[in-house]
This record gives sequence, structure tokens and C-alpha cells, in this order.
Amino acid sequence: MKPHTSLAIALVILVIDLLTKRWIESSLSFGQQIPVTSFFNLVLTYNSGAAFSFLSEESGWQRWFLSSIAVGASIFIVYLLYKNKDQKLLCLSLSMILGGALGNLWDRITLGHVVDFLDFYIGNYHWPAFNVADAAIVIGAALLIIESFQNKEGSKDKK
Repeated sequence: MKPHTSLAIALVILVIDLLTKRWIESSLSFGQQIPVTSFFNLVLTYNSGAAFSFLSEESGWQRWFLSSIAVGASIFIVYLLYKNKDQKLLCLSLSMILGGALGNLWDRITLGHVVDFLDFYIGNYHWPAFNVADAAIVIGAALLIIESFQNKEGSKDKK
């Protein structure tokens, strides 16, 4: 996959993520829930920490710590995209992770927290709310795992 194609995919994910977050912020007040189905709500919530609100109770240092990790990871991902341009699934997975990382990085730098709004639940058990960026990161990571198994199987065939 050409590097500019990979970066375009990341940009599309970034734009969709930012647009959906701003739409939710303009449509809901903090904590407001809109039931969509029997297992899904739209809800406006903020996460100043990392995944599953890890570090969210800290004094604020986590904003810049997590931002610096995202910047470093993004630079490394761009390097990997250029280095591995012949591996389509790898580049797709990295593009999704990059787009998601940049979406959450933008929120963290400009707002001091990440906007979350997708709330899936069963009964009274709610999965932690998340956003499009988080979904892209998870899907990208899953594709990365799949790619690693495919790559391993391909190398066995070559022996």
C-alpha cells in the first residue's frame, strides 16, 4: 500500500472521529444519555485518562504524558508505514491505529480530555464509553494480530 494511501486512511478516520465528537458535544450535555437500542446509548462523557479511564483521577500530568506517548507512537507508525509499504494488511492496521491515536491526541491537547460517547451495555453492565478513534485503534490492533499470524504462516510456507 502506498504510504500516501495509508496516511489518507488515517486522515479519514481522524476527520470522522473529530466530526462525531463535535456533533455529540453540540447535541448532548455532559452525562446525558440517548437510548438508541436495548443495548446501546449515545452518552457524552469525558476521559482524562487512558483506556478504561486508567489514570483519570490524577492531577493533570497524565494529559501531557499520554500526549507524548501518542506523538511518539504516531511518528513510529508513519516510519513503519513507509518501511513496510508492500504489506497491505499491516499498513491498513497501522493506518487505523494512527488515525485513532491522532483523534484522541487532538482531544487531549485541545480539550484536556478525550470525548467518549458510544455506550454499549447488557442489563446494568455498561462497557466503558468509547469513540470512533478507540474503535479504529481496536480494529487496527485486531488486524495487526491477524496479519502477524498470516505473516508467520507465509514464512513457514517459504521454508
